[in-house]
Amino acid sequence: MRRITRAQLRYWDLTTLTDDATLAVSELVTNAIRHGKGKPVGLRVRRSPYELRIEVTDGTPTPARLRSAGVADENGRGLFLVAALAKEWGVSADGTMTWCSLAIPDGGS
Repeated sequence: MRRITRAQLRYWDLTTLTDDATLAVSELVTNAIRHGKGKPVGLRVRRSPYELRIEVTDGTPTPARLRSAGVADENGRGLFLVAALAKEWGVSADGTMTWCSLAIPDGGS
């Protein structure tokens, strides 16, 4: 899914967002796989003139949430990374989709 995202960003000439977008995709998809209870995982990447929106679905109604990770914990920081990178992030009303949006810099690329 990271490769697909990188390829789409190249096609849209948004390569300046590649690092942030692929990290967000990686974290959101990992959460969906880890907590999705074996349900199919979906990725949707959309753009508008001002933002790139990344949506990951897992079909599970349990919404993603920020967790508090201790210093020695190996997990629990994914959504903190997404929140730090993104203009905004959230979860759909039914809990099955986690999304984030990244601001498109002036000039698009």
